[in-house]
Amino acid sequence: MDMMQPLAGLDPAPMAVPLPIVSPHPTVAITYGTYDLFHIGHVRLFERIRQRYDRLIVAVSTDEFNAIKGKRSVVPFADRIAIVQACRHVDEVIAETHWGQKAEDIQRLSADALVMGSDWSGHFDELKSLCDVVYLPRTEGVSSSELKSGIATRFGQASLA
Repeated sequence: MDMMQPLAGLDPAPMAVPLPIVSPHPTVAITYGTYDLFHIGHVRLFERIRQRYDRLIVAVSTDEFNAIKGKRSVVPFADRIAIVQACRHVDEVIAETHWGQKAEDIQRLSADALVMGSDWSGHFDELKSLCDVVYLPRTEGVSSSELKSGIATRFGQASLA
């Protein structure tokens, strides 16, 4: 038998294997929050965002900006940044310092989507002209505010919120 001859019935031409469709650029999502008392709801939010987008940028509110919003964090800003940076689903962390920053960041960072928890549903729809605005369901039964309230109640201290 001639080893250079194809076997009977087999096509000697190589099979064409379709290549996966690759986006011309990675998709980028950005989300914003305080991320105080980091919990499983934060992890699940980041995980769900990364399931939909190639890159995740997280903007963490500074202590000064939280004060403007009437919020007080238990965990200092530098520590919250370090905690979020340590999450494997997060590609980049930036500081959120003022109200108008979302529109600026979407344009500067070429974000394809702003993704927020459903508790913010409708609040950022004005940004739909810049990118997709997506509201993902919250993880039921857990929030930093609920954790703070539970700690205050359990230990008989004034509200931490």
